[in-house]
Amino acid sequence: MRLEKITPKNYETALALSVRPDQEDLVAPVVKSLAEAYVFADRAWPRLIFDGDRLVGFVMAFLDIPWGSNPDDLRSGLWRLNIAADAQGNGYGRFAVEAVSEEIRVRGGTRAYVTWAPRAGGPEEFYLKLGFQATGEQSGSQTVGVLDL
Repeated sequence: MRLEKITPKNYETALALSVRPDQEDLVAPVVKSLAEAYVFADRAWPRLIFDGDRLVGFVMAFLDIPWGSNPDDLRSGLWRLNIAADAQGNGYGRFAVEAVSEEIRVRGGTRAYVTWAPRAGGPEEFYLKLGFQATGEQSGSQTVGVLDL
């Protein structure tokens, strides 16, 4: 497994990536994430996940974004995680979360944040198994989780 930057050579492949139909309401499509990465270029860290020559996922981190009304509360974490419908359950999500966590560590961070929709079939169990803990905060209607690095 490896991460690659999005380039003119691979972006069309990235745009074709799709999650399972029952997950489409849980995560934005890659095209929206790439638009956000463009707009927030100084805060976004988008990468494609490959296994050999096969694209299996997309991950994007957010880096040092002010949280709430406190401009000194800067947070970093997992912004998006899209694993291809036919590639789920093979460790690619875990790999992506570990890669984001390592990038945050390299930049001096000590915590990684994530949000998830608290619904049946959602990613809560996945994140909790990786060590994230609910903070008790909400971001919109989503649960906020944190992982000590």
